[in-house]
Amino acid sequence: MKKVAIIGANGKSGSALVAEALKQGYDVTGFARNKEYKNGAIKLVHKDVFELSKADLAGFDVVISAFGTFTDATPLYKKVAVHLANLLSGSSTRLIIVGGAGTLLVDDQGTMAMDTPGFPPEYMGVAKATAESFFELKGRTDVLWTYVSPAGDYDADGARTGKYVLGNDHVILNSQNESYISYADLAIAIIDELKNRNFVQKRFTAVGERA
Repeated sequence: MKKVAIIGANGKSGSALVAEALKQGYDVTGFARNKEYKNGAIKLVHKDVFELSKADLAGFDVVISAFGTFTDATPLYKKVAVHLANLLSGSSTRLIIVGGAGTLLVDDQGTMAMDTPGFPPEYMGVAKATAESFFELKGRTDVLWTYVSPAGDYDADGARTGKYVLGNDHVILNSQNESYISYADLAIAIIDELKNRNFVQKRFTAVGERA
């Protein structure tokens, strides 16, 4: 049974990933800074991400970071990606970072979504911050990274339909011409990637349908 570490297990994205990994039969350990967080279904480590050492992550087949913040702590996105990549450098443990949609391309000229006039200004800070984590990973060949760009409308309250469509570096749309996916369906796509291994040292995105 593959051993999966989920960092930020207590967040909305992390909770969806924990639930899906358990559903698919993985051995899950959750990492969370919040000592109040309890989950009897998994092993739990209460530790700040920057306190993690190589020893903490030894023995896992994959480490998934669901770290996220909308506060002014946005430089942390890159720092988290660098820290985890350095801990796993040269190992056979995969690193999956759940990032942002801002770096997805909207054309064949390399225009990123966050550089288009219609990009919501309220998301620009987080888009630039998550972009930094993508650019950091993109240049690395010493770690088995995968970067996940959710759809533009990433819905915490959306249903688990069990279906999704995968893409690479470009924005993709569902049958309603929307860049949309629920947290639950993106979690399926991420946990499916553990066995499919289609995106090692690559990025992927996914869209789903509104239920």
